[in-house]
Amino acid sequence: MTYIAEYRQSLQEALAAVDVDQVQQLRDALYQARASHRNIFTCGNGGSAATASHFSTDLSKGASFGKQLRFRVLALTDATPTISAYSNDVSYDVVYEEQLRNLAGPGDVVVAISGSGESENVVRALTVGRELGAVAVALTGRSGGRLGAAADIHINVPEPHMGRIEDVHLAICHMVAFSFIDQEH
Repeated sequence: MTYIAEYRQSLQEALAAVDVDQVQQLRDALYQARASHRNIFTCGNGGSAATASHFSTDLSKGASFGKQLRFRVLALTDATPTISAYSNDVSYDVVYEEQLRNLAGPGDVVVAISGSGESENVVRALTVGRELGAVAVALTGRSGGRLGAAADIHINVPEPHMGRIEDVHLAICHMVAFSFIDQEH
């Protein structure tokens, strides 16, 4: 079997290992946030930052355009000047936490994405989100790490390979976003 075929097979196995009940819980939390006009925040690092931004766009444009009920969603990853100011003046560990302290409140949703589940700034964001009354959602890989332990809703991809973890995280985000795009509710 070629590397490409092996990768595809391993990716299919990683996707099949995801607990769809947890994915449904994420969808339900987003549905409630939208119905209550609450905010949704996403964050991550590296490839997970790209997924956080992508998910935010799918919700704010794809699942909102032309619809009466719209998502109020912000990718904290997209605040480059704020991220660089905190990184330079304080610490990279606080770049998402401090944004949430300014913006988040009860009934909001924080979606934190980390393949390792150990990214300090993402763990701190989820912890602060919970302290502020937000629903804390973690998308993790491997064993879930500290991020999974800090979540109200934990969607884990029990896979060691970072590429496949990131592939499945994007698929999960698409499952949820397209459930709103392709359906009226």
